[in-house]
Amino acid sequence: MVDKKFVVTPWEVTGEVDYERLIRDFGTQPIAGPLAKRLEEILGDSAYIVRRQVFFSHRDLNLVFEDYNKGKGFFLYTGRGPSGPMHIGHILSFYFTKWLQDKFHANVYIQMTDDEKFLEEKRSLTYEETQKWAQDNILEVAAVGFDPDKTFIFQDTELVGHAYPLILKIARRVNYSTAKSVFGFTGETNIGMSFYPAIQIIPSLFEKKRCLIPSGIDQDPYWRIQRDIAEPLGYHKAAAIHSKFLPPLTGIQDKMSSSKPETAIYLNDDDKTVRNKIYRHAFSGGQASVEEHRKLGGNPDIDVPFQWLYMFFEPNDKRIEEIRSEYKSGQMLTGDLKDLLVEKVTKFLGEHRERREKAKAQVHLFKKDGALAREMWKRDFSKS
Repeated sequence: MVDKKFVVTPWEVTGEVDYERLIRDFGTQPIAGPLAKRLEEILGDSAYIVRRQVFFSHRDLNLVFEDYNKGKGFFLYTGRGPSGPMHIGHILSFYFTKWLQDKFHANVYIQMTDDEKFLEEKRSLTYEETQKWAQDNILEVAAVGFDPDKTFIFQDTELVGHAYPLILKIARRVNYSTAKSVFGFTGETNIGMSFYPAIQIIPSLFEKKRCLIPSGIDQDPYWRIQRDIAEPLGYHKAAAIHSKFLPPLTGIQDKMSSSKPETAIYLNDDDKTVRNKIYRHAFSGGQASVEEHRKLGGNPDIDVPFQWLYMFFEPNDKRIEEIRSEYKSGQMLTGDLKDLLVEKVTKFLGEHRERREKAKAQVHLFKKDGALAREMWKRDFSKS
């Protein structure tokens, strides 16, 4: 979606995003009422991420629950475009997907779209660079802690030969006018990008069960096309659950960027770097002086450290409301709030680094050697 005030496409997010507008324009549904309560009950300790509407929109989540209750089950699919080092904004959806896998014992397919990142002309990445970042990003994702027997991490450039018969069947059903309308392709778009949606759609058809896709709402255009062609091919329409964007350090507009170090905390940043970035770049909702702040208080709605705590790093609802109240009243200073975030982020990254070291010996299980992966590589997609 392109608007004068903000842009949300699979390749670009700029401006202050109006999420209610996206729900209307994309034709999705808010996660609210009995559906939100059901999801919160399932997630347990992790429910705050739904309660606070970080995951706020969906397609057919109610049907996913119906299938599960009937014993039909479902599977999960998400992905990552390996264009550089991963940052905190990238990894949150993977943790959410892991929580869903833990609760539902579902298979998870994780697509590394190395082909898309090579074709995306704005980035100008070489093929070798996309391969390097794919291996780096796979290790980061493996460190999240997915069940290796129920998780398959794959690169498009490795899978395409096995899946090509079904990719062709998808591509034949998507005309160029649809792709142009949905994605905004122009006469300058290379033909690889115009074909690519058929490849991103394919993991949603890996099983005959319904697929649930946790992702940022910027990826929703792919699933709109999938839902048009899935049933004629004998599959379910994909369900989706959409997240908001963790704001960049520099302000609540746009989203973090791997190419702009000042906007993001990378997963490989050390403790000193994390502290420096938060203190130097994290946009504050506080006042210009301590005296003014004590008198007028801060604005947590525009304060990036508070937003990061609210969206992910402080799961305790009572504590987050205490922080909000103390900051608004002026009792808590900007430096205090930044200190809280530094503590939370460094702890999170320290634990992630430990898991990443352990994952080095296990990452092959997610690619070809795990039980699920072996089955997928044997599969004859031409029978679909």
